Amino acid sequence: MEAPASLAALKAVSRRIGLDLRLAQGPGGNTSIKDGGVLWIKASGTWLAEAETKEIFVPVDLAGARRALAAGSETMPVIARDGAPALRASIETSLHALLPHAVVLHAHAINTIAWACRTDGDDELARRLAGLAWAKLPYVRPGLPLSQAVAELTSRQTPDVLILGNHGLVVAGADCAAAEALMREVERRLALPPLRPAPAFDLARLQAVCADGSYRPAIELLCHRLATDPENLRIATAGSLYPDHVVFLGPALPVFAADRSLAALRRERTADGLPMPVAMLVSDAGAIVRADILPAAELMLQCLALVAERLSADAGVSYLPPEEEQALLDWDAERYRKQLSTTNP
Repeated sequence: MEAPASLAALKAVSRRIGLDLRLAQGPGGNTSIKDGGVLWIKASGTWLAEAETKEIFVPVDLAGARRALAAGSETMPVIARDGAPALRASIETSLHALLPHAVVLHAHAINTIAWACRTDGDDELARRLAGLAWAKLPYVRPGLPLSQAVAELTSRQTPDVLILGNHGLVVAGADCAAAEALMREVERRLALPPLRPAPAFDLARLQAVCADGSYRPAIELLCHRLATDPENLRIATAGSLYPDHVVFLGPALPVFAADRSLAALRRERTADGLPMPVAMLVSDAGAIVRADILPAAELMLQCLALVAERLSADAGVSYLPPEEEQALLDWDAERYRKQLSTTNP
């Protein structure tokens, strides 16, 4: 099967989204285009930033995907292509299939997430998005449950913009240019500045904590703002704000007391049958990450910092319930996606 000419435009917009940390982080987000009876969609675990340099799109039988959704199946009918890499379709394939628009873009957009994890933001969302065909859904686990919720919504209306609670943004349009323009417009309307100037991180303290080499200070300075600002620290350690945080960093973020040792923590975690945390925050000092951290996970830490500093101290914040965190951790589709995300583009 030959890729349609329209796929080139989707690759270009996907790459632009993927290279913008405020729209996508690592393997997060997905894009698609419908051509006849075929849905071309980003493969699970691939990076939008690589859209023009790697084969990251897979063809799916559109009618078959819609039938699978109606039957409550997460198995999508990928069309085999000679010589193409064996990839799974995105876990959001059924969502892309059910929307009638030719192009669908799903981003883990920072400004949208900052609104989508608030319990008190609906009135402001309505004001900012006035004039657009939009709708907001409460948090639903990605994949089939989310697609089923969107299917129920679209039985009553056909929005061009979806704000997904504790998740991100979906926009749809007649072509790539229209969909990208709408995404940029939504982010412009929802833009929030960083609210707090965080104190500088303490590299010497972090290096002392990481002396055994199993951890290191986070590379990006913005990650340390999660620990040096009290409100950011409170927000980041109170729970998980969105699915990719759980998948790549684990639930919430633990605080590591600088007067303890990593060796002592490791003994405790081993006794409890737990791995060491992917990342930890040292209060008033900064963020430390495991030496074997996945590149995608460190990007998720940056994403969390960007979201946290856009939440005011008095904001009502919604966190994922523990049972939803566990469902994400136990989900084979997410383990597969994480397994593929081992290198930078």
